[in-house]
Amino acid sequence: MGPVTLQCVQGKHILALDQGTTGTTALVLSLDGSTLGRHTQEFTQHFPRPGWVEHEPEELWQSTLTAIAGALGSARLTGRDIAAIGITNQRETTLLWDRQTCRPVQRAIVWQDRRTSETCRELRSRGHLARVRELTGLVLDPYFSGTKLKWLLDQVPEARARARAGELAFGTVDSYLVMRLAGGAGAPHVADVTNASRTLLMNLERRAWDAEMCALLEIPTEVLPKIVPSAGNVAETRDVPGLPDGIPISGIAGDQHAALYGQACFEVGDVKCTYGTGAFVLVNVGTRPLPSKFGLLSTLGWQIGDDVTYALEGSVFIAGAAVQWLRDGLGIIDTAPEVETLARSVPSSDGVVFVPALAGLGAPYWDAEARGLITGITRGTTKAHVARATLESIAYQVDDLVRAMRDDLGSDVRRMRVDGGAAANDLLMQLQSDFSGLSVERPKELESTARGAAMLAAVGAGLLEHPTGARQMVRSAKTFAVNLHESERQSLRDRWNDAVQRARVASD
Repeated sequence: MGPVTLQCVQGKHILALDQGTTGTTALVLSLDGSTLGRHTQEFTQHFPRPGWVEHEPEELWQSTLTAIAGALGSARLTGRDIAAIGITNQRETTLLWDRQTCRPVQRAIVWQDRRTSETCRELRSRGHLARVRELTGLVLDPYFSGTKLKWLLDQVPEARARARAGELAFGTVDSYLVMRLAGGAGAPHVADVTNASRTLLMNLERRAWDAEMCALLEIPTEVLPKIVPSAGNVAETRDVPGLPDGIPISGIAGDQHAALYGQACFEVGDVKCTYGTGAFVLVNVGTRPLPSKFGLLSTLGWQIGDDVTYALEGSVFIAGAAVQWLRDGLGIIDTAPEVETLARSVPSSDGVVFVPALAGLGAPYWDAEARGLITGITRGTTKAHVARATLESIAYQVDDLVRAMRDDLGSDVRRMRVDGGAAANDLLMQLQSDFSGLSVERPKELESTARGAAMLAAVGAGLLEHPTGARQMVRSAKTFAVNLHESERQSLRDRWNDAVQRARVASD
């Protein structure tokens, strides 16, 4: 199938739903990649105990309906102008609901929730970590869905018995939204393969629920959804306010996977980084999962038909959050965007290095006890130097992940595609290019997660072909070229490595 020309689908558009941690965004896009309408609806965060984070599923659904109506309104279109729907979502957030009534048995347990830390520690102490990594590509951490589901089955009265009897359904947010969009009771119970890969329950190589992992976490298979590809008609709308029945839901991917696709990272070695509160770096590793020697996660990129793309993923815990700390903790800036102007007021950080280990250090260090520190302070140090060192720290941490990915791949990486709010900071992007020795490409619009969902939906509905047709929906706006000599880059890298070692030693 070749790409469908825009003339053939005139008046047909893609609705992309980006269901995030603090709100739901809906975008209406044309097949040339133009955003015609957009609306975001925030919802309540619930913190019933320290370390617990929950969402009300009905509120997630209502925020989705509001976002859809707002996006169609801003685009001056109606539901009849929509040809297909794509979904991207916060990953690992866990829901459990009654199959007949569609009522959740409890609030959703959000990916940030840490209530299953003790379960994970116990499983690690019993020596299961290596086998879990081998089967799933993941680590034993409360971040992932499997232990959250185990907690629900253990704690909600009669939940485990009802799950075994087939009365309850488990899903990540994509599963829940498909069920609601497709009319509720009797709708397809599915999970896209990328979201399934984040549950601790899916065999990464076989892309099927793993009996050994289900037994380890005491999960009855009757509660699990069907695993489906990232592109393809998995369901159709029914009884959704503002949308006609029969619109195909044809693209689904977890947020970071959708961003990888939305940045057209279609070749082995293509890297994207999403800059937000943290930063997520993914690299396309091809058609087979690649174990990491440096603590990166092995995961799915996407699946289209029988064609599968895998990825390695690394996370920076504190990226934009470091700028927020300058604002809220130190009062150095009044608003986050001010950091660029302040940092540009000095030509360098003048030897100041900030290691923002405010929540430990992730890959490739995996040092939960590391603590933040600022080194190289003199009488001449100003808040401008600290601001510049903060932006440098984000670029250094991302470069740590890129270097690990290069070593795992055994080949060079020449460019990085970027998205997320902090990618709008020109100085940060130039620092990233200089420190990593990479060309940094920034798209015209930074919402690559929603764009990736739209691209997958267009491919899944047969409107565009992967990858040639999908690529036409991506528009690059600016490229940052390397402007730093290798010797200077290495000198700065040595200074960063020394500061990181001090942050880790300080934890002893």
